[in-house]
Amino acid sequence: MSTLPSLPTSSTPCLQMCLRRADPFIVMCAPNGARRSQADHGRLPVTPAELADCAESIHAAGASIMHVHVRDDDGAHSLDVDRYRDAIVAIRERIDDSLVIQVTTEACGIYTPECQMSVVRELRPESVSVALRELCPDSESERRAAEFYRWMSDNHVMPQHILYSAEDVARFEALRGKGVIPEDKPFVLFVLGRYAENLTGDVSALESFVDAVSDDVVWAVCCFGSTEHDAVLAAMRQGGHARVGFENNIEMPDGCLAADNADLVGLAAVAAEDEDRVLATADDVRHLFG
Repeated sequence: MSTLPSLPTSSTPCLQMCLRRADPFIVMCAPNGARRSQADHGRLPVTPAELADCAESIHAAGASIMHVHVRDDDGAHSLDVDRYRDAIVAIRERIDDSLVIQVTTEACGIYTPECQMSVVRELRPESVSVALRELCPDSESERRAAEFYRWMSDNHVMPQHILYSAEDVARFEALRGKGVIPEDKPFVLFVLGRYAENLTGDVSALESFVDAVSDDVVWAVCCFGSTEHDAVLAAMRQGGHARVGFENNIEMPDGCLAADNADLVGLAAVAAEDEDRVLATADDVRHLFG
């Protein structure tokens, strides 16, 4: 009697890619960032009301996570807890829990790691972005960082680890191995390009990030400048996810200004449909990292 051929296991690279591509595609939106202003684009949201308007439009366009920055009275970057609360209340009043709201801890040359962690502990947001090289810059800071990462896990705060290079990815993996970063299924963001260097993201660099990260890590990419959509497509085809928005890019692929953040989200959503990737909802995200 002939035997049936064995089915490929989940360790088969081809099947792993198919399984990862079958996951709902997370479209994050970072609509403002720490540096751009309405002088750069008139539809960049700054106030709580503007952030609520933006949340409504990007959710309708297909986003599941909104990455939020707040500003002080002069329009400068702020990690003020009360300003965050005002923004979160305005967004929730507009769209309830239809988006995961992720707040930033970006230092921007202003805030220390102690201040960044204090803000998160006081605010207790649903989700937060944390740059590894800011929060845990050296071996001496590992114990403090481990306590904070464990606190987030215990208090159901969903972190996303911001990684700026393949070297950052390698250090992230080393810290996981030491138990400093405790999550079973961590969420990371690969950043292509830089503000400080006015550097448009090189999409070919994504490969070095992906090669360095473990298979159990859920990753997304963001990309500075006009190559943003190319990075979205590359991530989509490699089983990753994407963040778009005015924090990193204000242009459509043809070089014209996007009308608003929803334009960029919509572009990613259409591409997902073309690639047979179902869009993730906020509840999909919560289930994935819950």
